[in-house]
Amino acid sequence: MDHTNIVSLTELSVDHCATISAFHIGAIEATRLVSLGFTPGARVSMSQNYGRGPLIVTVRGTRVALGRLEAAKIFVERTLG
Repeated sequence: MDHTNIVSLTELSVDHCATISAFHIGAIEATRLVSLGFTPGARVSMSQNYGRGPLIVTVRGTRVALGRLEAAKIFVERTLG
């Protein structure tokens, strides 16, 4: 795994994909994210990221809206190419 390629989910551009590598959040938030399909190794695709306001991502075939503060705590490895 190339650590230079790991970024916060908020840094992922629209139509780009990534793999969830980790999250740095509390237990309650982690439980909620896991129940939505955000687990290490899951692929995510960015559908909406205007630079402010909520993000919309697709994870495990489901579109999910996340607040920016929550998304900033999810770290992904960008897919190259």
